[in-house]
Amino acid sequence: MKTFIVAVCALLVGSTFSAAQSPAQNAIPNTIFVGADGKFETAPDTALIQFNISAQADSAKEAYDQAAKQAEATRQVLRANGIDPKAAEVGFFSVNPQYDWKNPQRRIIGYQVRTSVSLKLKDFSKIGPVTQQLADASVGESQSLSYTLDSTDEAKSKAVADAYRRARSSAQSLATASGRTLGELTYATVDTSENIRVLAPLAHRAMAGRAGAAAVPAPTEEFSPQNVTVTAHVNAMFVLK
Repeated sequence: MKTFIVAVCALLVGSTFSAAQSPAQNAIPNTIFVGADGKFETAPDTALIQFNISAQADSAKEAYDQAAKQAEATRQVLRANGIDPKAAEVGFFSVNPQYDWKNPQRRIIGYQVRTSVSLKLKDFSKIGPVTQQLADASVGESQSLSYTLDSTDEAKSKAVADAYRRARSSAQSLATASGRTLGELTYATVDTSENIRVLAPLAHRAMAGRAGAAAVPAPTEEFSPQNVTVTAHVNAMFVLK
């Protein structure tokens, strides 16, 4: 009886495969090894607004006081929109001296206070008012908005299922072409990732309205949030009968 060995790596468009992960290096008789990508797209359930509070002054206390005023303005904006200030998270806080680099002695000429703030919103209707009011209050240097999933478990499962379906379909086609029958799954590896797109920073001067001017919709108004794409790559080994 002749031994029939198949060591095949079938990659779909956009697939990646690491030979170090493939058992085909030590070709196992009567098996077939395939890899495929899958994905699942869904509407996001969470909006993430991120911005920095920054102040610079001649003394550390003055810079700190200015940053404190911006932080209080941020809390007022949140409360005005029915958001608990505790929902906002601080990523870092720093007080840094500013030097005169043209001076050989590097004399201190001021201090800068910076802190990063991030806010997750489930109610997308609040995105426009919050970003607009933060801009009107001159809070932060810039704002960025991204959409994501609060829980990706279900989306990842669906992406993996799609990748496995594609991998098995490729294995089935190769088995049929070789005159064999595809058997059970004997080995598999799975890798998933979430694609989060961050919108361009929202500049204050582009958002803030002029006094007495008619209200202008926020840049995000009336647009739909971009879908979140979860991708998966599956490597699978099947028995050939």
